[in-house]
Amino acid sequence: MSRSVVAFSAVEDLAEFVHSVLCDRDALDPTQAPLFRTPLKRGGRACGLVFHVQGPRLLRTSAIWSNDDGRIIFYDSSGLRFQEVSLSESPPLNTGCEVQSAE
Repeated sequence: MSRSVVAFSAVEDLAEFVHSVLCDRDALDPTQAPLFRTPLKRGGRACGLVFHVQGPRLLRTSAIWSNDDGRIIFYDSSGLRFQEVSLSESPPLNTGCEVQSAE
């Protein structure tokens, strides 16, 4: 499992990075495999986001960004953790985020 350190000042930049890593893992075309996100809540407050990409043949890869822990953990379609990224700078979390698709 690879580990690295990155910094993001905006949630959209973080989402683009996650989308790229998830698509690269399974050689998916980012324009054909949209990124979905769902708020991650702990104790009723938003503390991160769960991302996933759906590909052909029921392929689904995912990533979890924990703003509290300052890291992103990536999982392949079998649920195996394949990468962990530490954040030296995390973007502010928009607590009003809804389920979204980033293009």
